[in-house]
Amino acid sequence: MKISPAFEMATFIKRYKRFFADIELSDGSELTIHCANTGSMKNCLSPGQPCWFSRSDNPKRKLPGTLEIITTAGGRLAGVNTARPNKLVVEAIENGVISELQAYDTLRTEVRYGEENSRIDILLEEGDAQCFIEVKSVTLEAEGQRACFPDAVTARGSKHLRELMHVVEQGQRGVLVFCVQLTDIEEVAAAQQIDPVYAQTLAQAMAAGVEVLVYGCRLSPDEIVIDRQLRFLAPPLV
Repeated sequence: MKISPAFEMATFIKRYKRFFADIELSDGSELTIHCANTGSMKNCLSPGQPCWFSRSDNPKRKLPGTLEIITTAGGRLAGVNTARPNKLVVEAIENGVISELQAYDTLRTEVRYGEENSRIDILLEEGDAQCFIEVKSVTLEAEGQRACFPDAVTARGSKHLRELMHVVEQGQRGVLVFCVQLTDIEEVAAAQQIDPVYAQTLAQAMAAGVEVLVYGCRLSPDEIVIDRQLRFLAPPLV
């Protein structure tokens, strides 16, 4: 995903009321921008560190920009705009980067499905064959080169796993894609200490045939792109 114009650099001050972030520009002035991330952003919020943001030319917007990339407590770059991962995965499928999701002739997004009134992030189809894909953004750094998901309790995430299990029961593919917008990461694990229910539901989903794919991103002010596959450490089924 090419970024044009490129993200602007600033210094992160704070995030508050979930959707607001204050930053300091290069001239010393402060600016309040939108934070499009409903998660806790655990380990991502490091005041005084470099960050990058996009500006909007929409005069109807209340805030002039959006927080895009932030420097974590561990010195990594994290892509925190959760509107981007679905588009990144679509781009990676269309460009053949995610080899496991090829050989389908149509791709649709935000399609209603399931027994719990859900929308699937990506639906691939080839004749009668369907592949239902849920995308999750990963930004929680852990020890070493490991990242974890989720960064807060997510009942919605568990709901999506149940929907994918139902898809598999019906004879179709159900796939969970972890899009890791975090640099210098080699593996991803479920954050059992944060949401044990999600971790156990994920273990049950994998046992039922739901596939888990993990792909990492290259991050810069002018490009964010999925460029490599990472390891997944499956949670134990209790």
